[in-house]
Amino acid sequence: MFLINMSCVFSALKIGKVNWQSKLNKAAHHTSDYSSTELILRRGQPFNISLNLKTTAQSWDNFTFIASTGPSPEESQQTKAVFSLSEEGSNGWSATQESSEPRCLSLSILSPADAVVGRYKLQLQVLAGNKLSSKVLGQFVLLFNPWCPDDDVYMANEKERQEYVLNDSGIIFQGVEKDIQEEAWNYGQFEEDILDISLAVLDRSLNHREDPALDVSRRNSPVYVSRVISATVNSNDDKGVVEGKWSGRFRSGTNPLRWSGSVTILRRWHRARYRPVRYGQCWVFAGVTCTVLRCLGIPTRVITNFNSAHDKNLNLSIDKYIDVSGNNLHLSEDSVWNFHVWNESWFVRRDLGSFYDGWQVLDATPQERSKGIYQCGPASTRAIKEGDVDLDYDSPFVFAAVNADCVTWIRYSKKRKERIYSDTRKIGKFISTKAVGTNARVDVTDNYKYPEGSLKERQVYKKALKLLGVKRPGKRSRIPRSRRGFSRAQPAQTPSISGKLLLDASPVVGQDILLTLTLKNLISDFKTIKVKLKASAILYTRKPKAEILQLHRSVKLGSEEVKEISFKISYSQYKNSLVDDRKILVTAVCQMKRGASLLVEKDIVLQDPFLTIKVLGPAMVHKPVTVEVTFTNPLCEKVTDCVLRAEGSGLLKEQLRICVERMAPMETSTVEFEIIPYRSGTRQLQVDLVCTHFSDIKGFVMIHVAPTQ
Repeated sequence: MFLINMSCVFSALKIGKVNWQSKLNKAAHHTSDYSSTELILRRGQPFNISLNLKTTAQSWDNFTFIASTGPSPEESQQTKAVFSLSEEGSNGWSATQESSEPRCLSLSILSPADAVVGRYKLQLQVLAGNKLSSKVLGQFVLLFNPWCPDDDVYMANEKERQEYVLNDSGIIFQGVEKDIQEEAWNYGQFEEDILDISLAVLDRSLNHREDPALDVSRRNSPVYVSRVISATVNSNDDKGVVEGKWSGRFRSGTNPLRWSGSVTILRRWHRARYRPVRYGQCWVFAGVTCTVLRCLGIPTRVITNFNSAHDKNLNLSIDKYIDVSGNNLHLSEDSVWNFHVWNESWFVRRDLGSFYDGWQVLDATPQERSKGIYQCGPASTRAIKEGDVDLDYDSPFVFAAVNADCVTWIRYSKKRKERIYSDTRKIGKFISTKAVGTNARVDVTDNYKYPEGSLKERQVYKKALKLLGVKRPGKRSRIPRSRRGFSRAQPAQTPSISGKLLLDASPVVGQDILLTLTLKNLISDFKTIKVKLKASAILYTRKPKAEILQLHRSVKLGSEEVKEISFKISYSQYKNSLVDDRKILVTAVCQMKRGASLLVEKDIVLQDPFLTIKVLGPAMVHKPVTVEVTFTNPLCEKVTDCVLRAEGSGLLKEQLRICVERMAPMETSTVEFEIIPYRSGTRQLQVDLVCTHFSDIKGFVMIHVAPTQ
């Protein structure tokens, strides 16, 4: 039996100082990069604190600790943990005494690997006789822990943890399948206020507003947390972070193409008292989602799916209708986007079984409601690949995005239409993400589906159709649906001519675009072909913005003859339609008196002039270094009121803006500015020339910042 010195126990409550050993704990918990004075920890891993006492205590058996989080902490909901010194609590929390000096108590506290994440209050209670006294020791933030084997987000490979948790910049791939382009993105999850804002994203969710205590209690699960984030990053159902907009002008907000990172967006949302930031499109939603999830400790990456299907009715068929001039007819709500960007997060699926562990798809872009809310995922990539579309969450939507069939029809009248083009391999191409440790592109298509046309792929597709109850294209009925390689996937007639649209040179903003349509007669019969050429400025969703060009030609082809039609899209024709974006869709509808019609399409992405960035000297923490940026006005006319913007985590604490008042036609300009790095390691500096006369000219450079000597 221990004898308790009552005066010593009471004096122990008069703690002179609590030493949270922040620097050592942050280093051990891989949280040193967070720009916060608060102690930031990861669950399932011990941390050390020291209590400086004003007297020497004789016994610690009467010390009890209380760790609590959320508005209504309860032990039954795992939002409150009560545990004694040297005894592990029933909730998995424990505290042990380390070697101590007189009047200094050193403790090691361990949270369970499935603890609720969030901001905690740590309290000490001392029982002396029948009198209970308490002292709040302070607060800390507890995050998911990819370094802990018992955590559901555990990732075994250290290089992958560095990339998917600790890397605060990255690459988001855009463009078209035959012209994939890289765009730099500043995730900035360690920047000042971003952790607080990420926790606020959780607190602004519908779930939290409906039942705060229950919502917080479920934050031990990455499945739950990631799904909530996918809903709250968009603003459709609540005061989420970003408001989406895909048409019209962006005068009441920021053009989505102008964003270069998440930090400015999240800060603007927070400073405006959670008013949604205008505007975003898919890569913006994915970039912000990646920031928040990495900030909370969930390994996350950004994925781009080229030729991405939006299958509104989930029948795994995308039907596109055009008229005889090549104009899109809005007879179906289905669509195929040039690309679509979403996220993958890495964690265990206890709700589905270990087979479905690993990468999980999340999509914060508000496209379809899931359980009444605009949210999507987590959907296991293993479930997508195996056609298990009956599993949570939103597997059918993701499966269709990468694996639907694409059928194009010409509609001659209300009563007559012709299936002219069918492709079972068009959807879900070059599914891409940034490589670990480099900016290279990695193709992860194999994670989503078996090789197109293979026996296994066909079996999986049929399995998905059966689970969805789809029996034939566009309807749910008892009539068996044909599958790839069968009549459904073939046009009614095979065209007797072939065609191809080719660029004569790489298209550059400000210059004319030269194209050639090559037509070949595949049979011996003489042909007269009516060709209707059309060029339209389009969004990345392939929705037309403006018609640029329309030409009609008549071509006579002898037996197996080849002829070329050359034509030009002049700068004057497209300049007013491509101020925001650089995408053009060219179509050629080729009709004959007899035989099937032919549709030829070509996506064009105009190339920006190069923007070069040079760092004039070695970069070192807290030492100024000059950056030189050289860029060219791509137009044969003067431009005014341009702005050069620069940002980069660890390099600039706020976005830098430099006015470029005037540039003569085709003039090359150089601007210099100074940065003072505040974080060592490899950093990404992004530079963006913004002008109302042409789309943004963007560039980035990787800078190695040495620590202070």
